[in-house]
Amino acid sequence: SDYRQSLQFQHLNEEKQNIQVEVLRGGKRFRTSIFDLVVGDVVPLNIGDQVPADGILISGHSLAIDESSMTGESKTVHKDQKAPFLMSGCKVADGYGSMLVTGVGINTEWGQLMANLSEDNGEETPLQVRLNGVATFIGMVGLSVAGVVLGVLAIRYFTGHTKNPDGTVQFRAGTTGLKQGFMGAIRILTIAVTIVVVAVPEGLPLAVTLTLAYSMRKMMLDKALVRRLSSCETMGSATTICSDKTGTLTLNKMTVVEAHFIGTRLDPCDDVRAISSSSAALLIEGIAQNTTGTVFLPEDGGAADVTGSPTEKAILSWGLKIGMDFNDVRSKSSVLHVFPFNSEKKRGGVAVQSDTGVHIHWKGAAELVLSSCKSWLSLDGSVQPMGAQKRNEYKKSIEDMAKSSLRCVAFAYCQCDIEKIPKEDIADWKLPEEDLTLLGIVGIKDPCRPGVRSAVQLCKNAGVKVRMVTGDNIETAKAIALECGILDANGVISEPFVIEGKAFREMSEIARGEIADKITVMGRSSPNDKLLLVQALKRKGHVVAVTGDGTNDAPALHEADIGLAMGMSGTEVAKESSDIIILDDDFTSVVKVVRWGRSVYANIQKFIQFQLTVNVAALVINVIAAVSSGDVPLNAVELLWVNLIMDTLGALALATEPPTDNLMKRQPVGRREPLVTNIMWRNLFVQVEFA
Repeated sequence: SDYRQSLQFQHLNEEKQNIQVEVLRGGKRFRTSIFDLVVGDVVPLNIGDQVPADGILISGHSLAIDESSMTGESKTVHKDQKAPFLMSGCKVADGYGSMLVTGVGINTEWGQLMANLSEDNGEETPLQVRLNGVATFIGMVGLSVAGVVLGVLAIRYFTGHTKNPDGTVQFRAGTTGLKQGFMGAIRILTIAVTIVVVAVPEGLPLAVTLTLAYSMRKMMLDKALVRRLSSCETMGSATTICSDKTGTLTLNKMTVVEAHFIGTRLDPCDDVRAISSSSAALLIEGIAQNTTGTVFLPEDGGAADVTGSPTEKAILSWGLKIGMDFNDVRSKSSVLHVFPFNSEKKRGGVAVQSDTGVHIHWKGAAELVLSSCKSWLSLDGSVQPMGAQKRNEYKKSIEDMAKSSLRCVAFAYCQCDIEKIPKEDIADWKLPEEDLTLLGIVGIKDPCRPGVRSAVQLCKNAGVKVRMVTGDNIETAKAIALECGILDANGVISEPFVIEGKAFREMSEIARGEIADKITVMGRSSPNDKLLLVQALKRKGHVVAVTGDGTNDAPALHEADIGLAMGMSGTEVAKESSDIIILDDDFTSVVKVVRWGRSVYANIQKFIQFQLTVNVAALVINVIAAVSSGDVPLNAVELLWVNLIMDTLGALALATEPPTDNLMKRQPVGRREPLVTNIMWRNLFVQVEFA
């Protein structure tokens, strides 16, 4: 059941979260469970530690916190006396310090977020709505039939038309004793109550629970962890899937395959220092300093160990190929201020001070960074103005790379006078974003997952529309969508079928509702754009499934009928917001979930048809017999025996049927399709007539 399932998840989470932390309390230092922390404790923090509670930094050095689990932004945040607030659930990325605990449990930012996400929105699933309707209908019919039988039997009995097997009348007014008359009335009432018991589908909850529990266990083998039992059947009703691109449709194994530097297209393995040492120094500085990744070079001369996000790893690996000495570059310049990568602005920046002055390096979406550039770096290291012709050349390069399904990332910089840097409030310093000098553009390849194209085609055959919602360039998104089969090369590949998130966001609610059905690919989208799309599709009557992995995806996952979080790349917040966790981050596993969901729905329909056939046959036989002869051929014990077998063995047999390939050839039932179809009614009446 859902209750037992939630208890299992609760116990698993408690074990996983039961971290032992060092604490200073009452002048004594000791280790205790994270659950036993209290306000006023002092907790030391070191690299790699999880911040165990909300608190204030009271001492430390170079403390940098990874707040991506809370904010979704990958850049670390430096903490000092001017920015001392620490949030539970975040990780210590660098430095060390001590914090004073100011909030624990539900009173922390993390606790409040989890409480909000765990709130039930009160919406019934499409199947629950249908089951309630069927149960109410059957119950009303059963009560009506029981009332008719009770009335007919009572009238026949008290008017002397009900006879014993020997032909004598059971009740004669004025001669039949009170006890005998009372027993006759009780017998009639028992038959009526038994008819109600048989008619009411009390075996339906058992059948539903059995098929959901069976499917949930089997789905684990298909790399899907079901967090809410009801999501199994809801997935079977899905009419559309809004999927991420990176890591779900693609492998998330990125490699730089094309580069443009000093106005020239380069081979990714070319040593840029040999081409232009002065220009290369700036590019390499931007790669090494403007990153959240790291490079570890073993002393034995083995292969470098590169860490970070897939994009960061691809860029750092390319940096090593073109001659970057990561540790040397970072030692020769110091970071003054960091602007973390922002999912809205699609860029991140860093201010570094070196022997040649202060440089502001930017890295992000190529077309957005290019729009902020007023110049470019030439072969001899001189800065050339960005004329219309040169800008168009770069735009053409970006478009060509994007059409080849490459993710385009641009590097740019500008110089800054040290006098313009605020000494006191550097944490609030807004890095210059305009009048930049373009350093280079790279194209990163993230190949599609094997089997994705066939999985998308399977969805199309099943009537489920797959929509790609990605933060990538619109041309890259179109290229990947064509490669995956989401877009048809012979179809229309323009608005409104392909749209940018900003354009969709700026529409009115009515306009979004009109266009939502047509959208197949949304590029340069933010998590909020995904939420707006989900809301628009739900208003159109769709049953919406959404995939997500970031903290910022939590609202869309929570809003969707089925939230699918990625098990490998997903944050804890995304997983907590989801209904199902895709353990291998693969879109083909999402399609398997649809298959199992349809199996759940089909098995429940089979059981309902079976139960209705038995119930209607029993009711019709008893009603006809009661009206014609004043007696019923199926007495209370016999009816209850039939009910017992039907609700146990019948439910067990029908609820555990595995899915078949034919399920993915049907159209989705959506929200408005009745649970008992016309074909089921036809089969039911034919079988009842035969009975």
